Amino acid sequence: MKIIYILLLLFVTFFNVSAQQIENVFIVSDNKTKSVSAWVREGIVYASISELAEALSINYFENEITGKVELKSNYYSLKSTPRNPYFVVTARSGGSPKVFQLPTSTYLKGKKTFVPIPASIAALEIIIERELEFEKPNRIIAGKKISSLTEGKQWMYDIPDLPPTTGYDITGISITEKVNGTLIRIHSKTRIPSYLSSIKDDELTIILRNVNADVQKIKSDGFNNLVKKIDSRNVGNDVEFKFKVGKEYSTNEVMNVPESNDIIITIHNKVFSKSDHNTKNIDKWNFNVVVIDAGHGGKDPGAIGVDKIQEKDITLSIALKLGEIMKKEMPDVKVVYTRKDDTFIDLYKRGKIANENDGNLFVSIHCNSTKKKPSDANGAEVYLLRPGRTQEAIEIAETENSVIKYEDNPQKYEKLTDENFILVSMAHSSYMKYSEKFAELLHKDFDVNLKIPSRGVKQAGFYVLVGASMPSVLIETGFLSNKEDAKFLKSKAGQNEIAESIFGSIKSYRKYYEEMMNAEL
Repeated sequence: MKIIYILLLLFVTFFNVSAQQIENVFIVSDNKTKSVSAWVREGIVYASISELAEALSINYFENEITGKVELKSNYYSLKSTPRNPYFVVTARSGGSPKVFQLPTSTYLKGKKTFVPIPASIAALEIIIERELEFEKPNRIIAGKKISSLTEGKQWMYDIPDLPPTTGYDITGISITEKVNGTLIRIHSKTRIPSYLSSIKDDELTIILRNVNADVQKIKSDGFNNLVKKIDSRNVGNDVEFKFKVGKEYSTNEVMNVPESNDIIITIHNKVFSKSDHNTKNIDKWNFNVVVIDAGHGGKDPGAIGVDKIQEKDITLSIALKLGEIMKKEMPDVKVVYTRKDDTFIDLYKRGKIANENDGNLFVSIHCNSTKKKPSDANGAEVYLLRPGRTQEAIEIAETENSVIKYEDNPQKYEKLTDENFILVSMAHSSYMKYSEKFAELLHKDFDVNLKIPSRGVKQAGFYVLVGASMPSVLIETGFLSNKEDAKFLKSKAGQNEIAESIFGSIKSYRKYYEEMMNAEL
């Protein structure tokens, strides 16, 4: 009997521990499964309400600063506030708001609001207009369409029958407000083949080709200081969006979402705002600190090339040579190294070093390689922090990012999916034109000065660039898997040639940067 009791105790303990380790809730809808962030508190499963909305194709507005989230359907809106045990549901046709009381408060975890499941199911059913069923421990099944929400259920208040839905391509939008900009997702039933964007008189116009939209559903105003109003209209076979933007508007990007029909629009804030350009703060805009990052190091050798040449040795040698040239030719600019010897430095710490030293430019130096050795691939490349658009670029970023396996806590790095990347790139948006200019100068100088070819400017998701809050590039100085490149990179002459060429680009970039800053002031 004692043994049975112990086994039962172990089983219960294991079950409780397992329950506490729930990190996702899985949404099953139309034979597709999507994952949303979740956690367990006092035995109750909570899920991110904005991610739930995304998974269930519900339009939403999220204020990441306050944590408030509003879900919108054709006929109802639902508002959720952090640390509050209520949902407020309002019929969009008018009438008084109605309140759903939850058994426990919602919680703000990180920058997202988490709501208790399954207590939130009833309110979500109103918005999605479908039956939802919570299956323990962590699944939500989206069932049949609800023709009348009063049918078969006792709701807290009367809800009118829903009129039939219409067949529009564009079904709505979701808006997420960030500290440094606004992220707008346009939901579409069909793939949008092309789009155009233009800005004039504080109005951003975006035209989506060969689709139509439910314009009454999309029209809205009063979002924030950056996006003040959204209008849309169907024009022939296209749909035209007009976003009224505020004085803090800087730039925008429009892109397709991979493996989805949706479109993402990022609207960025200004970083170099006039309010910062006073006598007290003007020194921080001076070009006086360059951060040189020698890739890999210590227990992380980086790429291993022909003749067992190690990337970490080449990058350090080039970095130190570049630093010496700068100290001699540009003595008024402080040189900061992320490492000066064969030391392992976590990727996030490299960006931290750059930020703590108020860097004006971050240059990360690496060497390329292929799995096959020797190989014919050769030449130098310059990379910007953006989602990879070629398989080769993606694979190079994955190789460079694999350094996290040497770190004590690699889980701290959120996978840079395209959507996560969009959020990251918003933080870098105001630096991007500077990064692009420096990358362009590097490509031109490499093309003229190096004995190996310049393969141009590309983009991919490098973790090391994420943390540096300044203009930044990653340079692949050549292929260690190519015999000629490896010989060039290993030689002092080759390393000096690369260092001199990078310095020439920094010198040209400094002139450009100072001209731009003077124009801003």
